[in-house]
Parts: sequence; structure tokens; C-alpha cells
Amino acid sequence: MKEVLVFGGTRFFGKKLVKVLVDEGYDVTIATRGITKDNFEDKVKRIIVDRENREDLEKAFSNKKFDVVYDNICYSPNGAINVCDIFKGNVGKYIFTSTLSVYDEGLNLKEEDFNPYNYEIKYGEREEFDYGEGKRLAEAVFFQKATFPVVAVRFPIVIGEEDYTGRLFSYAENIYNKKDIFIDNLESQMSFISSEEAGEFLHWISTKDFRGPINACSDGTIQIKEIIRICEEKLNKRWIAAASDIGKVGAFNGFYRYTLDNKKAKSLGFQFKDVREETEKILVHLMQQL
Repeated sequence: MKEVLVFGGTRFFGKKLVKVLVDEGYDVTIATRGITKDNFEDKVKRIIVDRENREDLEKAFSNKKFDVVYDNICYSPNGAINVCDIFKGNVGKYIFTSTLSVYDEGLNLKEEDFNPYNYEIKYGEREEFDYGEGKRLAEAVFFQKATFPVVAVRFPIVIGEEDYTGRLFSYAENIYNKKDIFIDNLESQMSFISSEEAGEFLHWISTKDFRGPINACSDGTIQIKEIIRICEEKLNKRWIAAASDIGKVGAFNGFYRYTLDNKKAKSLGFQFKDVREETEKILVHLMQQL
């Protein structure tokens, strides 16, 4: 039975991942601060630890071995180098959840559009970098310093029924409540992946003989205007366009021409779902709250 550790396994796609691992019969340990409760009961082990604290990590893991470690909550180069040191010789594969934000803006962004193997490393804590730079530097540390195999899964925006950010739901909520929304570009192309599919992909990639960065997103792209159309049709209400950004601002404003190419993952055998179908299914579920 494989021993698996999950950092960030108590909410959103981390919970979906843990469920898949439990269902597949893995021996799962969740590393948690103990703040967010989970519903896995005695199906998993738990270690209370602060992911941001090196001393905490050393006490918890210096003598423990795992076949696979999933890290959904590393946001800085310091966070990366800490686990590179602590898990040296004690992990079979390390799967780091990265992001589309490591890339510059563009359509059909491929893995080679950001190369972490030659990216200059600058060390620092999470608060010293913006989100994208923190992830770029974390990737650079993992691929240049780790002595164990590393996979960096680059996700786009993750959507789902339990999305704590509420970004996708905000469009339906504001349309339902007849509040105007300022949308800066209705034609914006975006890549999404559902939390369920993200969890499935993270498990799947651990079973493959693969290391390096890899994109993971649902098939196709979706535009803001399609999200608006789905909300209008299902709610039988109309979007009220705001003339300026004073007031309600579209949660996905600023995501201009920002999409991922998922051909590498597909060439390895993963079958992604259709982004429009998944988005509509999730929106329909969320709108039941209104």
C-alpha cells in the first residue's frame, strides 16, 4: 500500500484529491494546521503542522518516508527549499501544485513557455512576492535543487461547487439580485478546470513515469460572455452592465487572452472534460442556492 502525504487536503480540490486517494486504497496522511475540519474520519491520518514553518516541518517529517507527497500550499521559494531539504531521500515523487500565473499573458500557453530549470532563484517568504512570482520561484527551486523526482502541475482557474473564492458564483448572484457588474472584456478567453477534475488529475499524474512541469485544464476555452449567457438563461434575468468599475467588478476581469495548452497531458493518456459543459453544470448547481 502506497504511503501518501497531502499538504492542503482539507478544502476545495485538495479534498477531491484525498477522496480519490482514499477510494483507491492509499494510506493517506493529511498535513494540516488543524483549523479546517475534514469529513474523512478514520480513513486518513493527520499531522498538525504549519507548512510555512521550517522547524515545524522538521519535527513532523524528518524521519518519515512517503511514496508520494502532494503540495497544494507552497507559495514561495523558501517554502520549496525547506521541503527539498527535509524530504531528501524520503520521498518517491513530489507533486507540486503550480499555476497558469507562472506564464506571461498569451493563448495556448505551452509548458516550454516558462522554463524553471534556468530561472534565477531568489529566496524569500510568501509575502515578499506576488502570487505568480512566488510560484515561478518555487518551481525553480524544486527543479534545480530537489534530489527527488518533481512534477509541477500548472492549473488555470479552478472552479467548483465548494469554491471558497466565490468568483464564478458572483456573476449569477449579482444578476439574480439585479446588481450591475462592470466587465472589462466580454471576449476574454479563459481556461478552467473543475475541482473534481483537478483532484483526479493530481492522482493520475502520480501513476505516470513523468517528471517536470505539465499543464492541466479542461478541453476548450470559455469567454465571460458565455458565463453571462448561462446565468441569464437559467435565472431568466438580464445582466446589468455597469458603466465604470465603481461598484461590483467582474471577478474574472483582467484575464485577457490567458489560456493553457493541455496536449502534453493528453498525449500521456489523460482525457479532459469539456470546459463549457463543466462550467454550466457547476453554475446550475450554484444557482440552486439563489
